[in-house]
Formats: sequence, C-alpha cells, structure tokens
Amino acid sequence: MTTEQRRNLHTFGDYVRKILDPTYILSYMAPWFRDDEVQHIQAEKNNKGPMEAASLFLQFLLELQEEGWFRAFLDALNQAGYSGLYEAIESWDFQKIEKLEEYRSLLRRLRPEFKTTINPKDILPEISECLISQECEEIMQVCSNKGLMAGAEKMVECLLRSDKENWPKTLKLALEKEESKFSELWMVENGAKGVEMKDLEDDETKTFDVQIFYKEEPENQNLSQNSHPSSEAPHIYSPVKPRNYQLELALPAQKGKNTIICAPTGCGKTFVSLLICEHHLKKFPQGQKGKVVFFAVQLPVYEQQKSVFSQHFERLGYKVAGISGATSDNVSVEQIVENNDIIILTPQILVNSLKNGTVPSLSVFTLMIFDECHNTSKHHPYNMIMFNYLDQKLGGSSDSLPQVVGLTASVGVGDARNTAEATEYLCQLCACLDTSVVATVKDNLEELEEMVYKPQKFFRKVKSPTANRFKSVISQLMLETEGLAKSIFEELGAISLENLFQIQNRKFGTQKYEQWIIAVQKVCMLFQMPDKDEESRICQALFLYTSHLRKYNDALIISEHARVKDALDYLKDFFTNVRAAGFDEIEQDLTRRFEEGKVALKKWIEENPTLSFLKPGILTGRGKTSQNTGMTLLAQKCVLDTFRTNGDNKILIATSVADEGIDIAQCNLVILYEYVGNVIKMIQTRGRGRARGSKCFLLTSNDDVIEKEKINIYKEKMMNDSIVNVQTWDEAAFKEKIHQIQIHEKFIRDNQGKAMPVPDKKNKKLLCRKCKAFACYTADIRVVEECHFTVIGDAFRERFVSKLHPRPKNFGSFEKKAKIFCARPNCSHDWGIHVRYRAFEIPVIKIESFVVEDVETGVQMLYARWRDFHFEKIPFDAAEMSRCAQDLSLQGMGDLE
Repeated sequence: MTTEQRRNLHTFGDYVRKILDPTYILSYMAPWFRDDEVQHIQAEKNNKGPMEAASLFLQFLLELQEEGWFRAFLDALNQAGYSGLYEAIESWDFQKIEKLEEYRSLLRRLRPEFKTTINPKDILPEISECLISQECEEIMQVCSNKGLMAGAEKMVECLLRSDKENWPKTLKLALEKEESKFSELWMVENGAKGVEMKDLEDDETKTFDVQIFYKEEPENQNLSQNSHPSSEAPHIYSPVKPRNYQLELALPAQKGKNTIICAPTGCGKTFVSLLICEHHLKKFPQGQKGKVVFFAVQLPVYEQQKSVFSQHFERLGYKVAGISGATSDNVSVEQIVENNDIIILTPQILVNSLKNGTVPSLSVFTLMIFDECHNTSKHHPYNMIMFNYLDQKLGGSSDSLPQVVGLTASVGVGDARNTAEATEYLCQLCACLDTSVVATVKDNLEELEEMVYKPQKFFRKVKSPTANRFKSVISQLMLETEGLAKSIFEELGAISLENLFQIQNRKFGTQKYEQWIIAVQKVCMLFQMPDKDEESRICQALFLYTSHLRKYNDALIISEHARVKDALDYLKDFFTNVRAAGFDEIEQDLTRRFEEGKVALKKWIEENPTLSFLKPGILTGRGKTSQNTGMTLLAQKCVLDTFRTNGDNKILIATSVADEGIDIAQCNLVILYEYVGNVIKMIQTRGRGRARGSKCFLLTSNDDVIEKEKINIYKEKMMNDSIVNVQTWDEAAFKEKIHQIQIHEKFIRDNQGKAMPVPDKKNKKLLCRKCKAFACYTADIRVVEECHFTVIGDAFRERFVSKLHPRPKNFGSFEKKAKIFCARPNCSHDWGIHVRYRAFEIPVIKIESFVVEDVETGVQMLYARWRDFHFEKIPFDAAEMSRCAQDLSLQGMGDLE
C-alpha cells in the first residue's frame, strides 16, 4: 500500500460512499476489522443507511497500518460483485461511474412514477446482473413483507448505487420486454456526457509549446439562490435580480460597444455576461437571429460555464451547446455552431476550425465573450482568434464582425515600470481585443464593496528549518552516489566529464542543484566511446547515478516544504518502481544504501497528531500521466465538492491550480507558502479569500519574495491608475489610438513570416537514452495523425518488451493498450506505448526516451519534443502497413514449410 494509493482512496471516497453497502463485504474483510468495528458498521447501516455506514467503513479502512489491506479491500469488492467499483479503484479512473450520474439524476426524478407503475418481481430477473446478489434477495423479501410498491422503492435505492455501466440500458431493455409504460419515460441516450480530455502518453501528444496563463474562477454564486447544490439532488436554476453595480458593468456592452469588463473576483462577472448575452439576443428583429460564442480556457471552467448558460438560457427557449478538447472528436463543430444560439468553446477549437475551414469566418457570430481576457497576447489561442478578426477588419472585408466583450479581474501591466508604461500596456490589450471601453464600477462602488470583501494582506518572514537527521542522511547518500559516478570517470580517465563534478557551491536540496544535475545528465547521455558495448555500460551507469541524485534532491526539497515523512514516502515509492524495472547490480547497490539510511531514519520520524483535526484535502493540476503526479478532472471535482460540503474538511492544500479558474468555496484564510508571481496572480490568489474578515498571509524565508510581492502591490496601483487614465480620454481619440496600434501590429505580423526549417533527409539512429541500445532508424518512423510517431518493420518489435498499461483507454481512433520498454536486460527504459489504431497494432514512441545519432558523422543529439527534431517525416500509410503485415504472414508460412 503506497502513500499515493491511500491518498487516492481518500480523494475518491465519495464514489465509494455513494455505491458501497459495506455490510455486503464485511465477511470478506473480517480479518482486518475488530468485532466491535464490524458491529459499529452494521449498526450505522441499520440506523442511518448504507452511505453513513460506508463513511464509517472508509474511516476504519484508512486507519489500518498492516501490509496487504488495500489488496484485501479490492479482492473483497470483486468477490462481492462490485466489479465497476473494483475496476475504477484499481485504475483510479472513475469516468464510467461518473457517466452514470445523469441516469441516477433521471431515476431520482422519476422515482414516484417508478414506484407506482413497476412490478419489481417482473423485471428483477432481467436486471439482476446489474445488482449485488444480496440486493436481489432483499428486494424480493421487501416485496413479500411490505408489498410491491415498497419493493420498487428498494429497487430504486439499489439501482442508484449500482456500479455497472450498462444498468441504464439493461433497465431499458427489461422495461421494453415487459411493455411497461415507464419505458417511454426512461430515455437512454447513446453515450454519456463529459468525456475525459484525451491523452496518449506524457509529452508525445504535445504538438505545441506549453504556456501557463492565469485565470479567474467563475463566480456562479451570483447565478442562483443555491450556489453549491448537493450532489444528491438535481440543481434547479433560480434567477436572481441583478445588482446595480452589475448593471453598471453591463451597460457599455449592452449599448453595442466592444468592452473589457474589469471587476474583482467574486463580484459576479459571469452573471454580467448573462445580462449582456440575453440583451444581445433579444435585440434582433423578427426574422434575424444572434449567435453568441463564449470562450473559457480551462476545461473545468468550460464545464461550469456551459452548465450556467444552459440553465439560464434554455428556459428562455434558446439552444446552448459546448465543445472542448474532450468532446471535439465526437461532435461536428460545423453543426454545433449552425444549430445553436449560444456555443461555449475552449478557444483552440475555434482556432482549429478557422484554420481548416469548418468555420468559414468569425462573421457567423454576432457576439464573442472572452473569459480571462487578459490572456489575449502573444500566441495564446485568444490572440490567434483576434488575429483572424483584425485581418478581416483591416483587410477591408464587407462582412460584419461580431461584438467583442472581455472579462477579467486584472488587466495586468506587463513589464511596465510606471503608470505611463502601464497605460500603454492597457492600450495594447485593448487593441488586441478591438475594445474602445474599459468598464469598471464607479457609480456603485459602495454596493460592490458591500458584496466583495478584499482580504487583508500580511507578510511573515519565517526561519528556514534547522538542520535535521533526514537531511544529513540523504546528503550523505548523495555524496556517496556522486563519488560512485566520479569513480567511473577516474576509471576511464575522462577528464572532461570528471570536471563536471568540480563545480563549486553545489548545495543539495536546491533548484540550482536540480539544474546542474540535469546538465550533467545530458552530457553523460551523449558520452561516446569506440567500444559501443562499453559505452552502453557506462552510459547506463551514469543514467542511474544521476537519476538517483535527482530523486534525492527532490526529497530534500519536499522535506523543506512538507513533512519528512512525505519526503521519505516519495523515495520509498521511487525505489519500489526501481525494483519493478531492470534492477541491475548498480540499482541493487543504490537500493541497499538507501535501505541502510532508511533504518537510521525510522525511529527519528514522528507524526504530529496536533494538526490532525484539520483533515486537509489535496488539490493539484493534471500533471503528466506517466508520473502519477496529476489529478484528473473527476478527482479535482471530488476534492472540491468535499471541501465545500464537508464541515470537517477545514483546509485545502493546493498547487497553482487553485488560482487558475477552478471554482473554490468561499474561505476566510489564504496562506501563500513561498508563493509569488506577477500582479495578475497576486490578485487571483488573494481573491480566494472572500469571506468577510478574511486574511491573506505570505509566508517566506526569503526577503526577495516579500519584496517582489510589495512590487506587485505597487503594480496593482499602477494598473488601476492606467484604467482611470484611459477612461478619461475622448472615446473617438482612444479608438484612433487603438486603430493605429492595430495597423502597426498587423504590419509586423505580416512581415514576420517564419521560414520553415528544411528537413534533414539523412538517416539517423535512435538509441535508448538509458543504455544506448539501438532502437530504429528515422527512415522507419511514420507520423500518425500529424503528432504521433510509430516505427514500421518487424525488427523494431524485437527491441522492446511490453506490459499491460495501468490505465488503458479509448479515444478517437486509438486504443491505448500497453507500455513499451527497452528489451535489453537490466535496462527496461520507458520508450512509449502500444496502441490499436484502426485495424493495426502499433507502437507509439516518445523522442525524450532516445538519443539521436547521425549515421555518417556519429554525432549524438537530445530532443525533448518531436517538433524540434527536423528529420524527414513520412506520413503513416495504411496500405504500406498492410503490405508489411502480408510480408510477415508470407514469411511465417515459408518458415512453416
């Protein structure tokens, strides 16, 4: 049982509580619980119901310390018949269960009709496979003792807890077989809404630079009386009366002006956008129609806004739909845009659609609303959309252009050093969005301040942790590991490499050491010798030593900012994975050294029980799938729901994802631990504390961090002053200034045609980055759907081994099935994945797993992304693959002869 598994089980606990009746698995778990605990769980079920019993069961389960309890829990689920929950927990993928929620909501609404029209005895044989065997027995018993209506009620309760993904369809078939009238009410659509963002594996799917943007959460508490409905009951939209300051913010846009609305987090800018949108759609005369597109950058924000707009506008008779990267493969963008009045999009969808002609031009829309509009710069998708808009505007097109509205809590100041430069930066943003008005609250400030509380900001300088036993033990292990690496250089007489370890002022447990060891690792990967077998041995050894040094350095950083126990658990997980891979003599030696150090630390580490009452939740971003460091959208949703609704969950520990657009409950204390960014980030993070009397503390041991935050406070004043400046200008003069900036920027864009690099047609070798084993030639690489890379030929298949993927999934034309690793003994370096693509079984490799060697010169290079490797990229050809398969088949027949 790893720390990760325990944490995940805690994170996904709500799914367990909603599905599991623990009394059905207690007999399988009897060796792990005391008799009084078993009795307590059974009593909780009898007195309060299965959900409360499941909560108590989870509490007892997570308190277990004996080895093997997690596997025993999974086995108990499987044996009792909870196959769906078993599968979800084993893979930590709850998508199938989450997709059932819409059917559960429908069944809750139809519960009265179900009870009065269904004979449970008639349909139970047809749906029994969707229930636990004990549930079937209990339904029949209730029918006998209390009547058919009570039995139907019991059946509903059991179906609402069912973890079988096919139960809605099975119920439909059973109802149709019995010719039940209820069948007409039980509408089962093809597929469920809300598909997880597709991903292949780590960075191999990335075809563009990753950029970080700051985002503001949508303030949906102003959109309904019940802002955070219980997950048990369907949300019913209840419109509210707009406040005066919201009407003030909406007014310029309602007059048809292109507008940036800048107002604090929590004031209801999303509600303002609803007012603008509704006014816009209603202004068109009979026979004409408006069409609105609302952009949200983050997937969680997209989901929230789609829900908000649907609830508000569908009751008025308007059609609302949405497309994101998670659903774009399953829908027609052209039809969605054509058939709906309001479309919610992640912006890259429209960028792609404009590029491929699916959406002919922006003239199909009459209003575009950009959430977090301060991101409209450089190569952000917002700016790519506006490039298209401005090209149409400045190109003399006679087609009408949509009105533009931007929403933000902070327009930012860029690199401005004074108010004049900040004003120029604001003008640049207005030019990018073609806006002539910056709307802020001026006439109704008192009302705004009444509704939105600005938390007090405090700075606290804290001392760095004093030296400890953990740091001394890990530092000693790092010194020993460095010594082992240096001994290889001394053995070889490789003076140039040995000098890498002579850099002074290398302090363990710092980002500087991380950067240094990465640089050393890259040089070691490119080390070459005439004897290639010896080169492989040396490079593999250096790869292992430098990888362990990086992990030790990570652990020291973790111990500085969290508990020593967390740092030690991090290393335990790493060495568990090491043992599961090649585990050669060097890895065995390094593992032995760590185990000796761990014994020295075990007695020293003590838990701190004084803070256990806080019951913290953990919220992180999506991260890399291969490293198990990220959280899925469903996991984020589960954590946030618990934080909002569970009174015992008093603190949320979060990474920067907390200030990047995810809806977070109102809180009264924000703590920024060594956490500082630009002025936009400062305003976003401060806005997390909305309760009256809330405070925001910046804790740091570094004077420079405090100084940077003070500069941000000054920049915020500059930003506000620049907005006031622009608002005092004559509107016609401001429009002219914006127009001149647009002309100048278009001239620069048009003359910055970036020459495409000429592909290098010379053949190259790909070598395993860990052991330097030969993998393939570039001549055998084919490009699949523009961004994935496979290798043809049977020879490559002999050079890797595969293991079933821990998280197999389908998306688009791909079915992820296995992971592939270097086949050389004692290496097992991760090379990528194995997928089913259409009718073909193909490997998909990632360039960061290989060293590229020029066949002619022998020069070796490293690449982090395929896009940086400019070789001749040959498209995947199904006919070629079919011929290869036939050749292999014929060869096999020849062998048989």
